Amino acid sequence: MAQLELAGRILFLCRDPELVERQCEGVDLTNVSPDALRDDVSTDEITPMSVLTRFDDRLGRVPYLGVRTGGRNPIGLDAIRAGGFCVTVAGNRYGKGSSREHSPLAEYRAGIRLVIAKSFERIYRQNADNIGLFTSTDFGLIERIRRGEPIEIDELVASRDSLAASILRSGGLLRYGARYMSQVRSAAVAPDNAPRTLAQKILERHVLQTEGTSDSMTPGTGRFVRADWRFIHEYYTGMATHMLHAAFGKPLSLHEPETILAFEDHLSYSHKSELHLRNGLLPDVRELSAAHRQFAGDYGITNHGYLSEIAMDSPTDTPIDEGSEGISHAMMAERYALPGQVVVGTDSHTPHSGALGCVAFGVGTTDMANAFVTGAVRMTVPQSLLINFNGAVAPGVTAKDLVLHLLADPRIRKGAGVGKIFEFAGSAMSQLTTDERTTLTNMTAELGGFSGIVAPDAETVRFLKVRRGIDFVIEPWMHSDPGATYADVIEIDCAAISPMLAAPGDPGNGIPLHQLVDRPRIDIAYGGSCTAGKREDFDHYHEVLAWAAAHGLRVPDGVKLYLQFGTSDVRDYCERQGYLAAFEQVGATLLQPSCGACANCGPGASVDADQVTISAINRNFPGRSGPGQVWLASPPTVAASALAGRIASFAELRARYA
Repeated sequence: MAQLELAGRILFLCRDPELVERQCEGVDLTNVSPDALRDDVSTDEITPMSVLTRFDDRLGRVPYLGVRTGGRNPIGLDAIRAGGFCVTVAGNRYGKGSSREHSPLAEYRAGIRLVIAKSFERIYRQNADNIGLFTSTDFGLIERIRRGEPIEIDELVASRDSLAASILRSGGLLRYGARYMSQVRSAAVAPDNAPRTLAQKILERHVLQTEGTSDSMTPGTGRFVRADWRFIHEYYTGMATHMLHAAFGKPLSLHEPETILAFEDHLSYSHKSELHLRNGLLPDVRELSAAHRQFAGDYGITNHGYLSEIAMDSPTDTPIDEGSEGISHAMMAERYALPGQVVVGTDSHTPHSGALGCVAFGVGTTDMANAFVTGAVRMTVPQSLLINFNGAVAPGVTAKDLVLHLLADPRIRKGAGVGKIFEFAGSAMSQLTTDERTTLTNMTAELGGFSGIVAPDAETVRFLKVRRGIDFVIEPWMHSDPGATYADVIEIDCAAISPMLAAPGDPGNGIPLHQLVDRPRIDIAYGGSCTAGKREDFDHYHEVLAWAAAHGLRVPDGVKLYLQFGTSDVRDYCERQGYLAAFEQVGATLLQPSCGACANCGPGASVDADQVTISAINRNFPGRSGPGQVWLASPPTVAASALAGRIASFAELRARYA
């Protein structure tokens, strides 16, 4: 029977940095209490932005460089490989955040073969499966490993669904695919008249049958589905191409390449990124872009790229026009996704498009590589969680405030949403435009969810007509049935929600703004990203900044306000609306579309630990947007705080100058 040999050391990611440092110095810990372990270790910490330009063996030098505990980063370059570690142990919600497969790949290449944690985030665990890195929630394994006892692979996969178990036994997804996925066919689910959620109906219409998968659509079952759209961005294209050519040779035969999209959206401001300049990463960025464009060109893939060519040899190589056509998942909602579809992308914020009534979810590089050649996307059938937003949304409260309130809910913080589809419903949904709804579905990534969805309605039809000229007709099945089964139902009274903040360190650190007694001074205010770079977000920025301009206010000295468009369509909209004059009059710096500061790549990211940022992005994990402290807030709160020089709501700013 196959066994996993674990002859190396065990690394405990503890909250006490001295305990972590002692392990790196060669001391093995015993009797570590689970309560002493770091919870919420994010992929931003396992592999920080500064290492994501690597996708070869060099990744083995860098795992856990960004792990921050006790106010410092206790793990240095080469520490894991040199320390001879083969097992990592941590607390709850391990691997939360970005979908980057770099994280488990860096662990694997450093010698880690098993990660034990109280719980795992879905994308991280699936990515680990796909490369053959084992994960377990069984802390009883620790003593057995210490005794040198080999662990049976069948035991490690016993609690997993049959597909995950087969992939792990095969040594990863591509090996599994080569063995079992020579024939992929549709597998329509026979109706049984049981009430279904909208997400269930969509997935049942897209499910595929392959060798080695069951016929069940029961939650927890591993299946493959057909995606109407598959998209990838430049951080992952080179890695995916390398995997595919190594496994299948050249040229590749891609499945329906007309439904594959490529985006260069993360790194178009790297020539103005202190992180990338300081670490000499611009040659690596050029390498990533070259590999990305080569793949798109070789296989006839539509590529939404840079607005202009950037030499990127130094910060003085400034093009006439900067930025990208737009952020991938924002453009998917603007131009491609439709109700009833399945959309899959290499970004954890792919659920953005779920606001149009489709099932959209993020996957890792290996999943996407496999999907390119087979058309099949791996998933574990999820449960749904119903979130009813009821009541009137108060003036000055946005969808960002609603989702920050939800993130702070104790049930969500304990992991109630992990791996689930968040179905957003309730009487308040009719008050939210599609742009606002995308804020909710986008941030299911932070909620720990598989995806987020809003049933299509008259607003969806309006959006598709206005944005795309499509006369969409909602089909009778496109709704959740009365009596459909949900893992839980969370009721939220929107009338009780006021402008919200999330304190530095985690998007779940929510606090009503009016309860924050000590108002920090800010150095940077950033409005942009997929979450807050949409048309309606810029309506909010303009409302605040036009009022300020009319009252003779400007951003004070010592504060920088950056506004970055999410897509070129948003930029053009702002120009047509006449917004730019007010933005410039108050001293805002306008940036072309890009992930920008949210990806720690360009103006708006902090450059030292003492800086304080208020940001409309979706996550504020340590190091996510530079070394400083990041407060999350809504677009109007970001703009108002920039003018006040410290955290403030728009209502408070107006009261000050009444």
